[in-house]
Parts: sequence; structure tokens; C-alpha cells
Amino acid sequence: MRISMLYDIIRWEERAILKSMEDKNIEAIHLDVKNMNLNLEGNNYDFGDISLQRSTGYYRNLHSTAYVEFTGNRIINDFNSTIITGNKMFTSLLLSKNHVKIPKSYVSFSKDVFLKSFSDDFNNRAVTKPVTGSWGRMISLLNDYYAAMDITEYKEYMYPLYQINYTQEYINDFGRDLRVFVVNDQVVAGIYRYKTSMDWRTNTALGGNAEPLKITPEIEEITLNATKSIGPGIYGVDILESKEGLFVNEINGNTEFKNTVPVTGVNIPELIVDYLIQEAKK
Repeated sequence: MRISMLYDIIRWEERAILKSMEDKNIEAIHLDVKNMNLNLEGNNYDFGDISLQRSTGYYRNLHSTAYVEFTGNRIINDFNSTIITGNKMFTSLLLSKNHVKIPKSYVSFSKDVFLKSFSDDFNNRAVTKPVTGSWGRMISLLNDYYAAMDITEYKEYMYPLYQINYTQEYINDFGRDLRVFVVNDQVVAGIYRYKTSMDWRTNTALGGNAEPLKITPEIEEITLNATKSIGPGIYGVDILESKEGLFVNEINGNTEFKNTVPVTGVNIPELIVDYLIQEAKK
């Protein structure tokens, strides 16, 4: 069997997946998307029996996924799920449509409407994020009206995508959030992510601390309800924990698990490769 991996950088996760392929005698086809030149009149690459998408850049990821899929090849995650999970607004809309609890969230397209919503809907305290992005970049916790005013003035001079104001209530009752991993409609592992004393964000890429999470029936149900809204694939589901219950914050379609494997003891790379083999045989 031959499995191609598309990537733009090789992280711990990609090395671990490739090692698992080697252990299972799978021929791995390495495809660095930065070096690809795609012929739109016909496929000019060998993608093997199935492809795994691991590109970190959303637009590289999305467009190379489209190429693989539209030239008649199979890729995980697929094009539709990549569109949804790569955009926080699209994810929130789909979750809400499927009756999955999300934090209070508003999207606006102008400075004045954003500031009015910040005051009226969020009582002058909220989180603002770009609709695309990862690793906690460009996410701001706004604690008063003047901070919100400053942020939106900066955004007016940025690329139009960053002028879309995705605003969300700040939920942090316990100083942590949950990251739950799903492979092919199965919850396989989870961690708590604790913020450090120097940052309000819990992202482990920013120094947040990981501890093992016991997967309760409630957590499993919420997680699978979220991912089934999108379809089968490999996901990291971020859940916010409050005194009022659990809320699905985001679904990551190209999730990292470097800190999860040693904490939980779950061999996520092997589970991913087993999933690819199963799908390639269909």
C-alpha cells in the first residue's frame, strides 16, 4: 500500500506518522506543497492509494486538498471539512445549525457595529479572533471599550480578511479548556490545557500545560455531535468549560498532538495510519 502525505513543514507529528507508516510497511510518498506545481488540466502527481493532508498553512492546505480531490483522488481530511474547520465563523454556524452548544458569538463587518456589539452584547468584555488562523495568533482578550476601539482601528488597515470581526464571550471559569481528539468518528484521547501565569490563552503552542483528560460520556457525546456535523476525519475539538456546562469552541482539522501522546499514552499516529489503511481499502 502507498500513502502520500502533503505537508509544508515537518513537525513532530509528521515524523511520528511517517514512522508508523514505516513500521506497518506502508510506502510513504512525501509531498512538500511548497515544491508542487499543479497542472490544472490533468493530475501530474502520484498520490498513491490515499492522501493525508498535514499542511499547516490554511490556504496551502485548502488548495492542495482541492487539487487532490478534484483530480479523482481521496484525501483525509476532505475538501468540505477543510473549508469548514479552517474558518471559525463557518464552524460556529454549522455547530449551531446542528444544535451543538457554542459560546455566545457575533460577527460584524464594520468598526461601528463591532463596538456597539462589544458594548451591548458582551458588556465590554470579550475575545476577538481572526476567522482563520491557529496557535492562538492574533487572538485578543478585550477587557474594556477603549481596548476594543484600539484593536478595531488597527484592523481597518489590515488585509480585508482580518476586518471581519469574530467576537466571542470569554469563558474561563476554571483556567483551562479541553482538547479532544477524534479519528474516524471515534474519540481516542483528550487533554486539559491549562493557561500559564503569563498568558490568558491555553494553547500548548504558547506554553500552556497539558494534563490527561478522562473522557466521560458527556464529553464523548458533545465531541462526536460536533464532528459528525462535518463528517468523518481527523479532528481536535476544543471545548470550553464553564459553570453553565460545556461549549464547543473550535474544531481543528490539522491538529497537533505532540504534547498529548506522552501525557495520555495514546499512540495517535498509529491510529491515524490505521484509519488511512482502512479507508484506502474501501
